[in-house]
Amino acid sequence: MRRLKQRWLRWRRRIETRPSLNLTYRLTVGTFGTLVLLAGVVAIPYPGPGWLIVFAGLGILASEFAWAHRLLHFARGRYDRFMHWFGQQSLVVRGAGALTTGAIVVMTLWLLGTLSLAGGWIGVDYSWLDSPL
Repeated sequence: MRRLKQRWLRWRRRIETRPSLNLTYRLTVGTFGTLVLLAGVVAIPYPGPGWLIVFAGLGILASEFAWAHRLLHFARGRYDRFMHWFGQQSLVVRGAGALTTGAIVVMTLWLLGTLSLAGGWIGVDYSWLDSPL
């Protein structure tokens, strides 16, 4: 593992010596990291690894940008504290959190027209399933 890190650092230093290549590399990392981060933000309310994707996007950005490194550590600390607090709450509070998450998921699926599409697959054709957008 240490050998791999040393090879990576040598490779990265070679890129840094060429300004145009360094700029291209940083723009590519910034673009890719931002896309992953945005995908994670969109995925947060849905079941699955939304926060993991957010942290992966920040990790990609943190490999090149100091501000992203600071934000990654700040966000991980806040996330860990919130999850610890949430885990200690009563069943009522945790249930309300689950219901709120479920409502957000259903609302976004409705807005995107997914409920109408899925209803059409099974022969349910109610006008209130149609997205207002």
